[in-house]
Amino acid sequence: MQKADIRVSHQRKIMLMEGLKLYRKRIIPEECVFLKDDILLQRDNDVIITKWNTIRPKKTLSHGYSCYFLERGFKVSKFYDHEDKLISWYCDIIKTEKTVEDGVDTYIFTDLLADVVVYPDGRVRVVDLDELADAQRDRKITPEELQAALRHLDRLLTIIYKGAFDTLQKYVNSAEEIDRRLS
Repeated sequence: MQKADIRVSHQRKIMLMEGLKLYRKRIIPEECVFLKDDILLQRDNDVIITKWNTIRPKKTLSHGYSCYFLERGFKVSKFYDHEDKLISWYCDIIKTEKTVEDGVDTYIFTDLLADVVVYPDGRVRVVDLDELADAQRDRKITPEELQAALRHLDRLLTIIYKGAFDTLQKYVNSAEEIDRRLS
């Protein structure tokens, strides 16, 4: 990437993220991380779509795109390796909290632990339900959060099993296509 391209990309990030802060909150391990380096690609009343690099270096996972479905209780991400090869689609069950302070919209996306992985060959795997059970047992989540997590998970799995996962993927794929053309 040329210096001028980097400047344009950086300016685009600054303009798009102005008035917006995104946080990822985890229950296990307990942490809340400001996603300061994520690049906002799209934002409307229904979704926020970002491009990102991993916060901590990983063996295979390098970067990706995520679509936060603000009212649906899940985030759909497209994971890429270091050679820009698709690893999987990773779906987090989340709770979305929004506050506005001094004209800045702040979103805290709490990971409610249950996840769904959709592999390029179409296999589907539900993961981390043990963590969800442990969090409830240890009172790290409320009964209402547990119920919400299970309901959001059920809705997501219904979409996937009905063969309609592409209706969620299209948000990420469209934003990615535009981003790659502009890069």
